[in-house]
Amino acid sequence: MTTIRDRVENILRDIPDHVTVVAAAKGTTPDQVLEAVQAGITIVGENYFAEARRIRPLITPPARWHFLGRLRPHDIRLANLSSVDAIQTIDSLELARRLDDKCSKLNRVMPVYIEVNSAREPQKAGVLPEAAESLICDMATLTNVEIVGLMTMGPLSNSAEDYRRFFSETRQLYEHISALGIPGVHMEQLSMGMSDSYEIAIEEGATMIRLGTILFGAN
Repeated sequence: MTTIRDRVENILRDIPDHVTVVAAAKGTTPDQVLEAVQAGITIVGENYFAEARRIRPLITPPARWHFLGRLRPHDIRLANLSSVDAIQTIDSLELARRLDDKCSKLNRVMPVYIEVNSAREPQKAGVLPEAAESLICDMATLTNVEIVGLMTMGPLSNSAEDYRRFFSETRQLYEHISALGIPGVHMEQLSMGMSDSYEIAIEEGATMIRLGTILFGAN
């Protein structure tokens, strides 16, 4: 039976050096997160701020924490923002402005990723690909929020190959935004792919993958 350490070490050995693994820790225990970090994970992702606030103080090795869940206005509170190092799910100017205001009170700049609804699914969060450039240009004027990349989920599917065209489109958008050279915008990361699709995501240009089940097992 493989351990979390085994799984982490296997993944880190097999993926390209330029790809960062975010351990998606939804539903895990502090001991499981600690084992992953001790095995080489440098970024932990949480879907809920309460979990980040609860678990992060218990993890002594250095690691950064990213918020991966759906961001709602009432989530943007000082205590929550103090528990994470980046937010991967910004999809509106309203949220960005609220975040900018709260971060100014913390005297910090929050790195954020624009969540792109690449599959254009009405029930899912994320800005539509064709609206992303306008949103990014509007957000670029904010002083306490820094756009550092794009994130996408892709559609739920039983076939990893079904994700390819959505990842490809998001990578093209990422390259387009990068080429614009918008002041204050730094396209450093393209966050795509989870346990069932990360290999396709890497092939399509992901620099960051978000892995839960393949590291921690099914909850």
